[in-house]
Amino acid sequence: MHEFALLLAQSAAVLFITAWLTIGVYENIFKPNLNCAFTSQVLDMTRMREEYPEAYVDVAHRRISNSNVQRFLFRLIVLWEVIAVAVLWAATVMMVIALFTGSDVQFAKGLAIMGALFFTSTWAGFLIAGNWFCYWFCHYEGQNTHYQMNLWGLATIILLAI
Repeated sequence: MHEFALLLAQSAAVLFITAWLTIGVYENIFKPNLNCAFTSQVLDMTRMREEYPEAYVDVAHRRISNSNVQRFLFRLIVLWEVIAVAVLWAATVMMVIALFTGSDVQFAKGLAIMGALFFTSTWAGFLIAGNWFCYWFCHYEGQNTHYQMNLWGLATIILLAI
Protein backbone atom coordinates (compact mmCIF):
# COMPACT_ATOMS: atom_id res chain seq x y z
CA MET A 1 0.00 0.00 0.00
CA HIS A 2 2.82 2.42 0.90
CA GLU A 3 4.50 2.08 -2.50
CA PHE A 4 1.20 2.59 -4.32
CA ALA A 5 0.41 5.69 -2.24
CA LEU A 6 3.89 7.10 -2.86
CA LEU A 7 3.63 6.50 -6.60
CA LEU A 8 0.15 8.06 -6.57
CA ALA A 9 1.51 11.16 -4.78
CA GLN A 10 4.43 11.36 -7.21
CA SER A 11 2.10 11.04 -10.19
CA ALA A 12 -0.19 13.74 -8.81
CA ALA A 13 2.75 16.07 -8.18
CA VAL A 14 3.88 15.70 -11.79
CA LEU A 15 0.33 16.20 -13.06
CA PHE A 16 -0.01 19.39 -11.01
CA ILE A 17 3.11 21.10 -12.41
CA THR A 18 2.18 19.84 -15.86
CA ALA A 19 -1.28 21.39 -15.64
CA TRP A 20 0.09 24.67 -14.30
CA LEU A 21 2.68 25.04 -17.05
CA THR A 22 0.22 23.88 -19.73
CA ILE A 23 -2.04 26.81 -18.89
CA GLY A 24 0.95 29.16 -19.09
CA VAL A 25 1.96 27.78 -22.48
CA TYR A 26 -1.62 28.07 -23.73
CA GLU A 27 -1.74 31.72 -22.70
CA ASN A 28 1.70 32.45 -24.14
CA ILE A 29 0.68 30.97 -27.50
CA PHE A 30 -2.89 32.28 -27.78
CA LYS A 31 -2.65 35.44 -25.63
CA PRO A 32 1.04 36.37 -25.93
CA ASN A 33 0.50 40.00 -24.95
CA LEU A 34 -0.28 38.91 -21.38
CA ASN A 35 3.36 38.00 -20.72
CA CYS A 36 5.27 39.46 -23.65
CA ALA A 37 4.71 43.01 -22.40
CA PHE A 38 6.20 42.20 -18.99
CA THR A 39 9.10 40.35 -20.57
CA SER A 40 9.81 43.42 -22.69
CA GLN A 41 9.59 45.68 -19.62
CA VAL A 42 12.14 43.56 -17.78
CA LEU A 43 14.51 43.39 -20.75
CA ASP A 44 14.20 47.13 -21.36
CA MET A 45 14.40 47.87 -17.63
CA THR A 46 11.48 50.26 -18.15
CA ARG A 47 10.19 50.39 -14.60
CA MET A 48 13.65 50.67 -13.10
CA ARG A 49 14.49 53.57 -15.41
CA GLU A 50 11.29 55.35 -14.33
CA GLU A 51 11.23 54.53 -10.61
CA TYR A 52 14.95 54.28 -9.73
CA PRO A 53 16.82 56.50 -12.19
CA GLU A 54 19.93 56.79 -9.99
CA ALA A 55 20.36 53.02 -9.76
CA TYR A 56 19.40 52.55 -13.40
CA VAL A 57 22.40 54.61 -14.53
CA ASP A 58 24.76 51.95 -13.12
CA VAL A 59 23.18 49.05 -15.03
CA ALA A 60 21.60 50.70 -18.09
CA HIS A 61 24.18 49.03 -20.36
CA ARG A 62 22.46 45.68 -19.68
CA ARG A 63 19.14 46.69 -21.16
CA ILE A 64 17.77 45.17 -24.36
CA SER A 65 15.56 47.74 -26.01
CA ASN A 66 15.30 46.25 -29.49
CA SER A 67 11.70 45.04 -29.84
CA ASN A 68 12.70 42.38 -32.38
CA VAL A 69 15.21 40.89 -29.94
CA GLN A 70 12.63 41.09 -27.15
CA ARG A 71 10.05 39.21 -29.24
CA PHE A 72 12.67 36.64 -30.26
CA LEU A 73 13.60 36.02 -26.63
CA PHE A 74 9.93 35.72 -25.67
CA ARG A 75 9.41 33.15 -28.45
CA LEU A 76 12.49 31.27 -27.27
CA ILE A 77 11.03 31.15 -23.76
CA VAL A 78 7.72 29.85 -25.12
CA LEU A 79 9.54 27.20 -27.16
CA TRP A 80 11.36 26.07 -24.01
CA GLU A 81 8.05 25.91 -22.15
CA VAL A 82 6.48 23.86 -24.98
CA ILE A 83 9.34 21.36 -24.76
CA ALA A 84 8.98 21.23 -20.97
CA VAL A 85 5.22 20.65 -21.24
CA ALA A 86 5.69 17.89 -23.83
CA VAL A 87 8.14 16.07 -21.55
CA LEU A 88 5.88 16.63 -18.54
CA TRP A 89 2.80 15.24 -20.33
CA ALA A 90 4.78 12.20 -21.49
CA ALA A 91 5.99 11.74 -17.92
CA THR A 92 2.47 12.14 -16.51
CA VAL A 93 1.14 9.46 -18.86
CA MET A 94 4.04 7.12 -18.04
CA MET A 95 3.54 7.70 -14.31
CA VAL A 96 -0.17 6.84 -14.55
CA ILE A 97 0.60 3.73 -16.62
CA ALA A 98 3.22 2.70 -14.05
CA LEU A 99 0.74 3.38 -11.26
CA PHE A 100 -1.84 0.98 -12.65
CA THR A 101 0.38 -1.64 -14.28
CA GLY A 102 3.53 -1.53 -12.17
CA SER A 103 5.62 -1.58 -15.33
CA ASP A 104 8.49 0.77 -16.10
CA VAL A 105 8.23 2.62 -12.78
CA GLN A 106 11.89 3.66 -12.85
CA PHE A 107 11.65 4.86 -16.44
CA ALA A 108 8.50 6.84 -15.63
CA LYS A 109 10.15 8.40 -12.58
CA GLY A 110 13.27 9.24 -14.58
CA LEU A 111 11.19 10.94 -17.26
CA ALA A 112 9.21 12.76 -14.57
CA ILE A 113 12.43 13.99 -12.95
CA MET A 114 13.55 15.30 -16.35
CA GLY A 115 10.20 17.06 -16.83
CA ALA A 116 10.35 18.55 -13.35
CA LEU A 117 13.90 19.68 -14.08
CA PHE A 118 12.67 21.45 -17.24
CA PHE A 119 9.88 23.06 -15.18
CA THR A 120 12.33 24.15 -12.50
CA SER A 121 14.93 25.40 -14.96
CA THR A 122 12.30 27.66 -16.52
CA TRP A 123 11.90 29.53 -13.25
CA ALA A 124 15.58 29.38 -12.35
CA GLY A 125 16.31 30.90 -15.76
CA PHE A 126 13.87 33.72 -15.07
CA LEU A 127 15.47 34.33 -11.68
CA ILE A 128 18.98 34.40 -13.14
CA ALA A 129 18.08 36.57 -16.16
CA GLY A 130 15.83 38.72 -13.97
CA ASN A 131 18.72 39.32 -11.62
CA TRP A 132 20.84 40.50 -14.56
CA PHE A 133 18.08 42.93 -15.56
CA CYS A 134 17.50 43.96 -11.92
CA TYR A 135 13.84 43.00 -11.97
CA TRP A 136 13.86 42.78 -8.22
CA PHE A 137 13.69 46.59 -8.26
CA CYS A 138 10.21 46.78 -9.77
CA HIS A 139 8.81 43.34 -10.63
CA TYR A 140 8.43 41.92 -7.12
CA GLU A 141 5.35 39.89 -7.99
CA GLY A 142 7.09 38.22 -10.91
CA GLN A 143 10.20 37.46 -8.91
CA ASN A 144 8.13 36.05 -6.05
CA THR A 145 6.19 33.82 -8.45
CA HIS A 146 9.43 32.60 -10.01
CA TYR A 147 10.85 31.73 -6.57
CA GLN A 148 7.71 29.82 -5.65
CA MET A 149 7.60 27.92 -8.96
CA ASN A 150 11.30 27.11 -8.59
CA LEU A 151 10.66 25.70 -5.11
CA TRP A 152 7.61 23.77 -6.33
CA GLY A 153 9.70 22.18 -9.07
CA LEU A 154 12.52 21.34 -6.67
CA ALA A 155 10.05 19.80 -4.21
CA THR A 156 8.63 17.68 -7.03
CA ILE A 157 12.12 16.50 -8.01
CA ILE A 158 12.83 15.57 -4.38
CA LEU A 159 9.53 13.69 -4.07
CA LEU A 160 10.30 11.79 -7.29
CA ALA A 161 13.78 10.88 -6.03
CA ILE A 162 12.38 9.04 -3.01
